[in-house]
Amino acid sequence: MFHNLDIELNGGVTALLGPNGSGKTTLLRTLATVQPPRGGRLLIEGQEVRSESIARALRRRISYLPQRFGFEPGMRVRDFVRYGAWLRDLPPGDWADATAAALQHVGLTDESGVRMGRLSGGMRQRAAIAWAIVGRPGLVLLDEPTVGLDTQQRLRFRDTVANMPASTVLLSTHLIDDVDAICERVVVMHTGGIRFTGTTDELRALDDASMPGHTPLERAYMSLLPVQERRR
Repeated sequence: MFHNLDIELNGGVTALLGPNGSGKTTLLRTLATVQPPRGGRLLIEGQEVRSESIARALRRRISYLPQRFGFEPGMRVRDFVRYGAWLRDLPPGDWADATAAALQHVGLTDESGVRMGRLSGGMRQRAAIAWAIVGRPGLVLLDEPTVGLDTQQRLRFRDTVANMPASTVLLSTHLIDDVDAICERVVVMHTGGIRFTGTTDELRALDDASMPGHTPLERAYMSLLPVQERRR
């Protein structure tokens, strides 16, 4: 459950950091209107989410990619992405162009006819990103999208997200080097509350040489966690 949580997202790529159980996934699901807030106010693009009808309308402008996303192995890549266009309620006449644009952005144009079950892990993740950005939603929520990817795949992912055609991206991750590479802002959560919100440079300025970590950003992040979390 959240307490004293106040967060505002205004464009660019923001990292969502925090140990397991800190509330990151719950926050993403709330922002995606998958589950309603238990208190306070949730505003998306200036509109308060006060009812299911409002939430349903706003979902057309929101894309939420959970850590374990579902797909039909026999579905072709282009159909998987087109399904995202349908979910976002794009006009049917726009599906083909929107799908082609999304696949081009993630570098999967040549694999558009390949079945999802035959893709490598990295390509499958890129297909998921194409699904997430088709139709250019205003808010893209990504939950641990680089889990299981090798170094080369993660580098490709960084390029994809850094150039993502969306106004606001919230990226939940445990990987500080990904944050350092592609995120302008950082939100650090712990036990349902916000420990820090600011730019990556502002977080880096909290570097404490006595903290565990190999980079200023890692040590700054660790300095925000309770002692018991640093020892895990």
